[in-house]
Amino acid sequence: MTTTSLPGPLVNTDWLAQRLNTPRLVLLDASVGAHRCTERSIPGARPFDLDGDLSDHTAPIPHTMPGVQAFTEAVRDLGIRDVDTVVVYDCAGIYSSARAWWMLRAMGCDRVAVLDGGLPAWAGAGQPVEPVPATYNGPRGDFTARPRPGMFVGSAEVVAALADPKAAVLDARTHERYVGTAPEPRPGLRGGHMPGAVNLPFGDLQKDGLMRPATQLREAFAAVAEDREKLYFSCGSGVTACVLALGADLAGFRDLTVYDGSWSEWGMPSPLPVVTGETVGAVSGQTPGGSTST
Repeated sequence: MTTTSLPGPLVNTDWLAQRLNTPRLVLLDASVGAHRCTERSIPGARPFDLDGDLSDHTAPIPHTMPGVQAFTEAVRDLGIRDVDTVVVYDCAGIYSSARAWWMLRAMGCDRVAVLDGGLPAWAGAGQPVEPVPATYNGPRGDFTARPRPGMFVGSAEVVAALADPKAAVLDARTHERYVGTAPEPRPGLRGGHMPGAVNLPFGDLQKDGLMRPATQLREAFAAVAEDREKLYFSCGSGVTACVLALGADLAGFRDLTVYDGSWSEWGMPSPLPVVTGETVGAVSGQTPGGSTST
């Protein structure tokens, strides 16, 4: 049985257009919140609902990674099989699709990639669209989860990373939220950032809605992480942190971790330390074009 071979963690619209109806290629729409697709989708796309079954709603913070069994059932409900190759996109470009990519990888799915530029790039290239399906009603899949420890971590691991000279903790939120001059979109959270964390807004890794070339990505990470190769990523609720993980993967970094709770957990009133203003080594004065890190 043949499978579709991916060129890497990122595919472009031409690549997808040539393979759109290929057997065992599954296309997932991972749009979230205000960025959710309501009028059009790429033909054949299935909803990977990060606001629904693909988050643990028993957790006190949003977008928490589900447990192994819950994740397995939700992915099987989307008809995904172990032999399938998966391409994920979202309606904002590259925003929440990277979260779905990271989740699938964390559960052992190796054949998964993000569509560069998402639906805007697809439609902008004149490719076909269709009405958004409410649900997936096809046959159930047989996806088998093979969890990879360490791809998602909690606050204790981040505390240790902040004290590790070989590690860097990167914050994907806007510069204003990082320094604490802009309010957090979720009520009750403290402003500012973790002491020692550096700021790399996720939008800085993109240009014209597409991921930057690998050489530019490497330069962006080197500017804040210097020579540290062990990278931890945080954002508002663990979504756009995965854009940094995607960029780092494309840049050639391999020791990567996402803090699942991100600022939704760290920013709550607690003994976890918070500082405002600049941190030495942080990116200064850069924002991701008005995007909000989720």
